[in-house]
Amino acid sequence: AFPAGISQEEVYDTTAAPIVAGVLEGFNGTIFAYGQTGTGKTFSMDGKEGDLRGIMPRAFEHIFDYINANSDSHQFMVTVTYVEIYNDELRDLLTKEQKETLKIREDPQNGVQIKGVCIHKVQCLDDLNALLNFGKKNRKVRKTNMNAESSRSHSILSLNIETLTQIEGGNHVRTARLNLVDLAGSERVAKTGAEGMGFKEGVNINYELMILGNCIAALTQKNVTHIPYRDSKLTMLLRDSLGGNARTMM
Repeated sequence: AFPAGISQEEVYDTTAAPIVAGVLEGFNGTIFAYGQTGTGKTFSMDGKEGDLRGIMPRAFEHIFDYINANSDSHQFMVTVTYVEIYNDELRDLLTKEQKETLKIREDPQNGVQIKGVCIHKVQCLDDLNALLNFGKKNRKVRKTNMNAESSRSHSILSLNIETLTQIEGGNHVRTARLNLVDLAGSERVAKTGAEGMGFKEGVNINYELMILGNCIAALTQKNVTHIPYRDSKLTMLLRDSLGGNARTMM
């Protein structure tokens, strides 16, 4: 737990920097903010410009500082996807025209895949920040009694980093994924005052978070053979992060 006066830089260095460094070494990583609505999850993950930058823009800077410093000895390819789960529907945040909702499929070799999602190749930090800002504008938000701009969806930005190194005349490719997740906050209707569509959004948000909690609880108990990943889209997408081979910070 951090005291009230902690800086965004200290939060990043303590929680996220080791995971991002691990991704650059080839270990999958996930960072997500979890908690009640209005507690500052989006501010911690995204923040504002300058010293108030959050975990996501700082992670982008960390990655491209590393790429620029090692471009002489390695070749890098960075791709990004950015999706949200809104009212139990999976939407692509990086398309101008919102097509039909995306489907999740399970591939025995590659794990959980999102069918039809736009994969963007990024060359520099500015490209990545532009995609983040474009996606943020497409996210569902709503004013409630507890938050002037409450996130009404769970968003997952995934960076895939491929590193090509030449070793003894051959090529060695290393791939790792970084998931940056901004969850919508759990809600009590009595406090948020949500009605109509806002009420429906709150019900769906709480359901997804309940299943996430059930999965985490099952993973921490001994002799539990069934983890309910398939009960929600959020836990299906985070399955490798929660119980697989990723380093995860919550």
